Amino acid sequence: MILQTRDIIKWFGTENNKTLALRGINFQLNYGEMVYVVGPSGSGKTTFLSIISGILRPNSGNVIFKGKDLWSMNEVELANFRLYSVGFVFQDFHLFQHLTTQENVAIPLIIQNKPLDECMEKALTNLSIVGLNGKEQLTPNRLSVGEQQRVAIARAMISNPELLIFDEPTASLDGETGKKVVSFIKENILSDKHAIIIVSHDNRIYKYATRIIRLEDGKIVDGPIKDEK
Repeated sequence: MILQTRDIIKWFGTENNKTLALRGINFQLNYGEMVYVVGPSGSGKTTFLSIISGILRPNSGNVIFKGKDLWSMNEVELANFRLYSVGFVFQDFHLFQHLTTQENVAIPLIIQNKPLDECMEKALTNLSIVGLNGKEQLTPNRLSVGEQQRVAIARAMISNPELLIFDEPTASLDGETGKKVVSFIKENILSDKHAIIIVSHDNRIYKYATRIIRLEDGKIVDGPIKDEK
């Protein structure tokens, strides 16, 4: 097991005027799994992702990553977790428009103070893995949406994090391209040394999951898995 949450509760607002986002989430993730988190808008999916990736602190409960409580870490340990152990692919990619694709992919290693030549060489390797040979010097605005998605994936992979998180990876893609991206993720990234969590409304890609959990009103519930806008 790589990740476990215990009774995660998260609310927003004030003590006397709370809006509950998560209501006691218990969840386990094992190496080699690609787990989908599904459910209607407002069910708590993005809040859940933010908490397990070390971005948002829960009000109570524990996130255990490889045996250590994530939210008992100090700020340096938490920063290192986000830099080395987790790769996050955002729905809108968060690419720097003034940088080349190679430079965008190299950023995590540059932040780690790796030698620049090493950073750029590893970026080239990762761009090759995601099928973007020959587009290393293009800026994001000269790439298709699907290609930008693959740049974001290459960047998330570059530190070889054990945990990869994708927020709506097919939201900006047509159906066929979306299937290709998720199939690529499963076939080329998932391994017994990695675990992947994907939030998605897209039932066309549910078949690629090793397991699906459903969130509703901040709780994990049983129920039919369907496309929910």
